Amino acid sequence: MKKLINTPDTVLADALAGFAAAHPELTVDLDNRVIVRGSRPAAPKVAVVSGGGSGHEPLHGGFVGPGMLDAACPGEVFTSPVPDQVLAAARAVDSGAGVLLVVKNYTGDVMNFGLAAELAAEEGIEVRTVLVDDDVAVEDSTWTAGRRGTGATVVVEKAVGALAGRGAGLAEVAALGERVNAASRSFAIALTAATVPAAGKPGFDLPEDEIEVGVGIHGEPGRRREALRPARELVAEVVDTILADHDLAAGDEVIALVNGLGGTPLLELYVVYGEVHARLAERGIRIARNLVGNYVTSLDMAGFSLTLTKADPDLLDLWDAPVTTAALTWS
Repeated sequence: MKKLINTPDTVLADALAGFAAAHPELTVDLDNRVIVRGSRPAAPKVAVVSGGGSGHEPLHGGFVGPGMLDAACPGEVFTSPVPDQVLAAARAVDSGAGVLLVVKNYTGDVMNFGLAAELAAEEGIEVRTVLVDDDVAVEDSTWTAGRRGTGATVVVEKAVGALAGRGAGLAEVAALGERVNAASRSFAIALTAATVPAAGKPGFDLPEDEIEVGVGIHGEPGRRREALRPARELVAEVVDTILADHDLAAGDEVIALVNGLGGTPLLELYVVYGEVHARLAERGIRIARNLVGNYVTSLDMAGFSLTLTKADPDLLDLWDAPVTTAALTWS
């Protein structure tokens, strides 16, 4: 294993210290392991909190800031944050308008965020939860009951963060998050396995000439393994699989996220995006907005995921709203 770390045991602590030094506009609580917006809103607003295991950067800490998340809770690598972390985040950002928890559908995340929500409610903090379960590759996975939460998390967090910033109430912001999740589908392909620092070796064995079709962001098995094929053929299968599970039709618009899993050169991601654009154009589906790059990674895994979110004018307006975070910024 070759990694730029000090010791496997201190990876998260060291990374958070570096993140704090790089982003003084944010408040990083190194003891509770919570990342919070440095500037507080002038008036009470719904606070948006998310989190999950580390190793998926920039998710979630990279999306803390005006227009997106108010706080993020990073757990150990590929491990859910504990309830006390989530509760500390909710306390730190609650301004009296309630807290929305954006939770990816993994067993540990669902359980720990749920416990934190109960504890927050006991303290008088109103909490709602949006569960992200956009991955169409498998119905039940190694760490989940039901579909996994993956790339749509970025779209959900951007949309609800924008709406919360406009002063919408907790019920309205939560309902939007649920609608965006329902409008989103994702699918991923891995070329290599990820290496967790504590393990010191790849998480699974994948021969040089094979790929994992439908892989999860923790390296969970997908639908099958097969021989590597040209990007055009892989993208065609991914797009067609997503469309078979979606209600997209000719004339519709989408937000498209071509996401690197951590070890894929941007050159190759643009090859993938070009094929996605062409395949959707053949179906009469227009990409209204796009992101190409590393947003929901799996440490050093090579591969990509595709997320398609059916868009309407209201969602596009929220997507275009100003955002200022470490990993996503526009005005």
